Amino acid sequence: MEKIHDLIIIGGGPAGYTAALYGARAGLDTLIIEKMTIGGQMTETGDIDNYPGFNEGIDGISLGMKMQAGAEKFGAVTIYDEVCAVSLSGEVKKISTAYSGELCARAVIVATGAGPRRLGLDGEENLVGQGIHYCAHCDGRFYKGKTVAVIGGGNTAVGDALYLANLCERVYLIHRRDAFRAGKILSDALSSKENISLVMNAVPTEIITDGGFAIAVKKRDGEEEKISCDGIFVSIGREPSTSLFAGEIQLDESGYVVAGEDTKTSIPGVFAAGDVRTKELRQVITAAA
Repeated sequence: MEKIHDLIIIGGGPAGYTAALYGARAGLDTLIIEKMTIGGQMTETGDIDNYPGFNEGIDGISLGMKMQAGAEKFGAVTIYDEVCAVSLSGEVKKISTAYSGELCARAVIVATGAGPRRLGLDGEENLVGQGIHYCAHCDGRFYKGKTVAVIGGGNTAVGDALYLANLCERVYLIHRRDAFRAGKILSDALSSKENISLVMNAVPTEIITDGGFAIAVKKRDGEEEKISCDGIFVSIGREPSTSLFAGEIQLDESGYVVAGEDTKTSIPGVFAAGDVRTKELRQVITAAA
């Protein structure tokens, strides 16, 4: 007979494994499907200093493995596979995978997370965590007294530039338009930081690693400029991992799953937790919560 799990969790990040821990401890037959690396976005961060209980800090991979071990201690099972399609409207939810075939459950938790939008430049992926970063508050401290570039023009980018200005000798804020999309309070605060240099109407075109680290930009007037720096922080938005669920679950205009603090989605028996959900703050601690 076809096995029907009590609970299947899609995604092995902090939200997924916290859900697995509580599900398994409650006696539910709990299965986690993770397609790549345990820990989700945490694995892109060197050291995590703001997760309670680790006063010396912990790297994202180790924290993910600890979360996995905690859930599996109570009987949760992890499989490494890729979800190809879902059918969630029925009483029994069906999940098609690349290698394990069709999996069934009475309840599903979507914890697929969201990822930072990439620049899409050659060599970017190979430099993640080694010069290219997507979280200033996570990795900014590695550049104390150094020079960095922040790319973006929204609230996050301007906020990152202001934060990094308190740590770094020089911050270049690169934006493709002539005005910031960030709120007036944040934008006005830039003028109070003498070590922030604005590079406006400029689009990044190349990451340079030969002969020193730098980002090349092309300005609207056609002028090209090479900005030497020690690190680059990309703040051009995030993309939720929800393409699988379009047409199945209600998504907001940005593609995030519409679900409140009770994590209930538009389909009974289907829940959303972590960064994939519409919410204000996306941190490891809020994903676990």
